[in-house]
Amino acid sequence: MENTSALRNWLKKFDSNHPFLIAGPCSAETEEQVLNIAYQLKDSNVSVLRAGIWKPRTRPGNFEGVGALGLSWLEKAKKETGLLTTTEVANPIHVELALKHNVDILWIGARTTVSPFVVQEIAEALKGTDKTVLIKNPVNPDLALWLGAVERFYKQDIKNIGVIHRGFSSYGENKYRNIPEWQIPIDLQQKFPDLPLILDPSHIAGNRKLIFELCQTALDLNYDGFMIETHHDPDNAWSDAAQQITPDRLKEITEQLTTRNKKSESKRFIEELSELRIKIDDLDDTLIKTLIDRMHIADEIGMLKKEQNVSLLQAERWAEILNKMIATGKGKGLSEEFILRIFKAIHQESLEHQHKKIQA
Repeated sequence: MENTSALRNWLKKFDSNHPFLIAGPCSAETEEQVLNIAYQLKDSNVSVLRAGIWKPRTRPGNFEGVGALGLSWLEKAKKETGLLTTTEVANPIHVELALKHNVDILWIGARTTVSPFVVQEIAEALKGTDKTVLIKNPVNPDLALWLGAVERFYKQDIKNIGVIHRGFSSYGENKYRNIPEWQIPIDLQQKFPDLPLILDPSHIAGNRKLIFELCQTALDLNYDGFMIETHHDPDNAWSDAAQQITPDRLKEITEQLTTRNKKSESKRFIEELSELRIKIDDLDDTLIKTLIDRMHIADEIGMLKKEQNVSLLQAERWAEILNKMIATGKGKGLSEEFILRIFKAIHQESLEHQHKKIQA
């Protein structure tokens, strides 16, 4: 826990008036491209230039990065602009090459975080260095995997550690390329409250139009900074073109963002907030009691189904409940996504209660 505050203090030294900002192209494409973008970011709020050198793609045939050649371009950009540099590493060979080219920050990608074996190898390769390591959340919404990756680096005495929230894969259509699942990084900070938390809105959004709203949400949740994919000609980028923005747009976004105070000393605010929280607490108590009552009824349904040898899942009934709740909630300001998550959880718990009665 003591190690984490050191990195947060390091981040703040760049510019305490702005969130810590990492920006640059999804992929390093050419030396000219990397230097062009670096110079456009040089006199902005950006502290670190990012560029993917090795690009793990979901399917073969897509551009998979220029490889080690691009590290010399990053090194040159650092020398000419003064920006720090960062890139993704996915194995000990990547680590060795990045260290040789004086890369300042190494990040662990979402596909790597899911593999404890690979994370361990990278952590061991970095043992004895003073490098900063940023760990992206795993592709799937698994907090234990994310925490495990953080702990593996701590065990190798890597002191400067932060995490990057880049969203989680989901099946089916969604507003985002990767759903945010904001509660998961919040839960992670319950375990490591001083751990710097950086948002990668580009990979969550998959669409440059959503970058601003995601960044503002992150600031509202006290994130420490952003990693935003930035390209001088986004539409013609060699990878992930739709989610990259121009340096000028990056400047607009950072100027439009509102930083919130974590607390207020206003007496009126404190009193009104206290009154509202009392109401929330009362409603939460009612919610829990209602859920308990609902599960008691589910127990009775389970016993009735056992008696009549009826299957647990009644698909038509479940669809009827879901459609009714979606219609009711949407008319009162609740999103369909929220209603689905809540009632799917309730339905799962109900089925488990019924299953126990049938098996008894």
